[in-house]
Amino acid sequence: MEELDEGRFSTKALEDFKLIDMAVVGDDKAYAKLLTRYKRPVYHMILKMVRNTDDAEDLTMESFSKAFRSLHRFKKDFTFSTWLFRIATNNTIDFIRKKKLNTLSIENTYTDDDGQSVSIDIQDQNNDPQEEAIKSQKAELMQVFVGMLPPKYQKLVRLRYFHELSYEEIAIELEAPLGTVKAQLHRARELMYDLIKNKKEHI
Repeated sequence: MEELDEGRFSTKALEDFKLIDMAVVGDDKAYAKLLTRYKRPVYHMILKMVRNTDDAEDLTMESFSKAFRSLHRFKKDFTFSTWLFRIATNNTIDFIRKKKLNTLSIENTYTDDDGQSVSIDIQDQNNDPQEEAIKSQKAELMQVFVGMLPPKYQKLVRLRYFHELSYEEIAIELEAPLGTVKAQLHRARELMYDLIKNKKEHI
């Protein structure tokens, strides 16, 4: 345990340090408390940068995944919030740079030579390691991970992994285009995989 000059830090910062110590040794509730405490301010900061609510939700979860994965390396030289906001800012800047290089979203449509609107679909991947990792998780642990996802993904993931519906059945259930369902499930899988990987590294 590090020696702390407690006078330098607010009560909230000192509470964060205790939660971090608990999280590093595998306390899921400590992770959840840190997430609950900072999710909204991180989301609003990212939203100002990307001006898109869907991207802001995804980037918020990515930022927490990166922070939680590195939590064991956190030094109590400054507050957790300062460290977290730096990670979130850098991650969002990287996203903005990549988006400028590749602005075509898998959910976009484009117009073909005949002037018809064509939806861009993504290929199914067989033996996807992310899919396998998610399927291997115990049901009760999966519920914890699903609860951490942005709300728009939670129903998709539950239909896919708890009710074991096909992409086509989910599209019918949600009255959504098949391409959109595949794209959003792909994104949800990436976020879930990050959360699972983070958890395994601390077991």
